[in-house]
Amino acid sequence: MNDWQRKSPLDWETYVNKLVKVVAVEKHEYEGWVLTVDPVSATIVLATFPEDEKGSLSFVMGHAVQKVEILREADGDMEQRLAGILAPQESHAYSPEELEERKKALKTWLETNHIPVGEQGELGRTLSVAGVLTIEPPYGPEQCSSANEIILARVQGLLHGYLQQQL
Repeated sequence: MNDWQRKSPLDWETYVNKLVKVVAVEKHEYEGWVLTVDPVSATIVLATFPEDEKGSLSFVMGHAVQKVEILREADGDMEQRLAGILAPQESHAYSPEELEERKKALKTWLETNHIPVGEQGELGRTLSVAGVLTIEPPYGPEQCSSANEIILARVQGLLHGYLQQQL
């Protein structure tokens, strides 16, 4: 176990939101902003922001870390940018009327394309396709679930095409 792995989570927390240079085994060097440190493996998650790119994450395994040097602290803008990496993307909130409209339109489209579909659940909010796949609100490819991966992939592809037509 190396010195880095012996540190406590409170010690590692002092590195979060700081630009660091990590020296690892075989003289590999990594530079980036510390997003977090895994408390079990001591793995450092580094964020970098190359020109004209959203950003990328690198993982330096805890057992490989030999030295961590703090280069500078994050300013307010950088802290927001780092916090935004793991934040969920903003999702569109649908009213109950919009959800009902989306469900009816999708159900009609599936029936028109000879795909057996029904409603299930207490309020009939879930669509059931051929009894082997369900689609939850807001009725997009991400809301499909099925134990059959082939059917899941095909219906998700169809839904993606259907939603592209709607735009």
